[in-house]
Amino acid sequence: MAAVISEHIEITPGICGGKPRIAGHRIRVQDIAVWHEQMGMSPDEIVSRYPTITLADVYAALAYYHDHFQEIRQQIQESQAFVQELQAKIPSKVQQKLRGQNLGQD
Repeated sequence: MAAVISEHIEITPGICGGKPRIAGHRIRVQDIAVWHEQMGMSPDEIVSRYPTITLADVYAALAYYHDHFQEIRQQIQESQAFVQELQAKIPSKVQQKLRGQNLGQD
């Protein structure tokens, strides 16, 4: 089983932060896990949106995720915290423009 997963999942320092990803792609295992668990996408839906990966790639990523559950969940939480930190520091240009338009209408 591990040999099958290693055909589909690779970890390369300097690519995607050294996080596990679909071999030959920049789609991380954590991306597949989020799309599947949090966004409710089926493996078939993931492949239809990202046709350069195979159904076997998606299932290998999900197997890897479940084999390394705590590690991948930690990576997901760290990524979400990083995004929230950036959003707090850097205001959205779209939101600023919308606020400016709303102020002009009053």
